[in-house]
Order: sequence, then structure tokens, then C-alpha cells
Amino acid sequence: MESKQQVVLGIDIGGTNTVFGYVTEDGKMVNESSMQTHGNDSADIFFPRLFVEIDKLRAALDSSSEVVGIGVGAPNANYYSGRVEQPPNLKWGEVKFIDLLAPHFNVPVTLLNDANAAALGEQQFGSARGMKNFIMITLGTGLGTGIVVNGQILYGENGFAGELGHLTIEKDGRLCNCGRQGCLETYVSATGIKRTAFNLLGTLNDESKIRHLNYEEITSKQIAELARQKDPIAVNAFNYTGEILGRALSNAVTYFDPQAIILSGGLAEADELLFVPTIHSFEKNLLNVYKGKVRILKSSLQNGRAAVLGSCSFVKSTVNNNLNKLAK
Repeated sequence: MESKQQVVLGIDIGGTNTVFGYVTEDGKMVNESSMQTHGNDSADIFFPRLFVEIDKLRAALDSSSEVVGIGVGAPNANYYSGRVEQPPNLKWGEVKFIDLLAPHFNVPVTLLNDANAAALGEQQFGSARGMKNFIMITLGTGLGTGIVVNGQILYGENGFAGELGHLTIEKDGRLCNCGRQGCLETYVSATGIKRTAFNLLGTLNDESKIRHLNYEEITSKQIAELARQKDPIAVNAFNYTGEILGRALSNAVTYFDPQAIILSGGLAEADELLFVPTIHSFEKNLLNVYKGKVRILKSSLQNGRAAVLGSCSFVKSTVNNNLNKLAK
């Protein structure tokens, strides 16, 4: 009898989009899709929608494939408790995530912070291959962070280590969805750069196409496109964003002494528009002993795939560890 190909379902839940796909043992994505998260909806609305889309994708799998586990990356996911707890950019409150998924699929389910999942994906398949100490920064609706120390994800005492997006970088600054003010992600994220661009409209007199756009409809991708056309407001927005990000990352280096910092997500797709001012600010603000030693790299994985691949890798290792324990 021909043995079935084992696959794992990876799910990356973001504030704007949720990406999911089935992945083979060697990290090949055999089937993938995505849907809008609709962050203002409750979890009770989100999960039935997710189940429908995943079941559709599963039905399209080759009959020789066997689903052996599900790995999920989600904002404010607590690896210890199996819960998503008060995600700032999702109106969910606290969700017993694994309890919801496990009965529907009847396979092992693991849950990780989305940036931690992305860090694992980069470590196995992307820009961090061979690295034991690095920081993963995801720049989407918010700013997520996964920190790898001595080859291991840093979880901390309560499961929330690495929330650099909620460092206070400006006293009495922008209001954050977490309820505090001046958080890094309110300045450095896809939503943050929108706020910056529209703030600049009020402080600069430059002519800009952004003046004719609706705030609710404009995206960070459009701002990047305008910056490439030398739109002064758009260029200033990226320079301001990069200056703040570089300074914040220089402080993170002081804490963790990483080999590299890897940027991913929609805002990182702006390439040199973000990386040039970020690296300049980073090197300027680094402690002297670190200057020229820590690289800032772009993820080498397709946007959204790092967390899916990392989630799959994590659940596979968890399943294998459990099988090994049973065999002893």
C-alpha cells in the first residue's frame, strides 16, 4: 500500500489578512490561500469563515496527502496557554484558540506569536538560515517581534517576550490600539506610515498627491509608489519612519546582541525607501562596540509565507517530540 504524503496546515493571522497553506515535510507549499481578517469582527465571526476557507483548500489536496497537524501564528498568541490574549489590532479579547481549532480538525494544534512563527520560518528556510541569534521584525498592520537567542525562541516568563512594537518611543505620543500612547508600532507599521504621511500634510506646504487621497483608502504600498515618484510628502514619511525604526533597533541590539535583524511584511516591501534611512539611523545610534557588526536584512521569503512555514515547522517538531516520548 502506497504511503501517504504527510502535510501540515500553517495559518498566519494578521490584522489585515490571514494566510494559510499546506506544507510538506521539506517545506514545500502544496496549496495556499488567504482571506481578509476583518479585525473589527469578533472571533465568533472570524473562525467560522476561516474553517470554511480551510476546508475548501483541504478538499483540493491530492488524495495521497494526509494532514498530521496545524500550526498557527497569531498576534498576542501565548505559547504557554494556547490562547490569543487581547491582540491590539483585533477586537477579540481573549480566545481559547487551541480549544476552538482542535475539535474541528481532530489533529494536533500548536499556537505561536505570529512574529515568533515568522522567525522560525526565516531560521529554517529564509534569511536567518544558520543563525543562532537574530531578531525578526514583522511590519504589517502592527509591528511584531520574534527574538531567537542561542537558537531558541525567547518566550519570557509570561509568554510575551519581544513586544518591541509596544515600546514607548514618544511620551504622550500617538494613541495605540493597546491603550497606551507613543508605541513604536503607531509610527513604524503600515498603519503608522499612513498617520505620518497625513500628519506631514499639516506641517509641510509641499504639493503632494496624498492631499487628494482618502485616508481610509490609502495604503502603505501606495505611499511607497508615490515615494518612488519623488512625491515629497511620501519621501519624508519614509525617511521619518526609517529614522525611528533605526533608533529603536539600535536599542534592541544593546539588549540582545544579535547577528542580524530581519524585516518582513508589507512595509518592508518598500525596499530601499525604508532600508536606507533605517540603516543610516541604526548605525548612527548604535553603541560603538556594535557598529558595522549587525546586519539589517530583508526576508528572503514571499510576504506572508515565513509565519506559515514557521508554524508548520513548529507543529511538526512538537508532534515528533510527542511520538518520541511515547516510544520511550
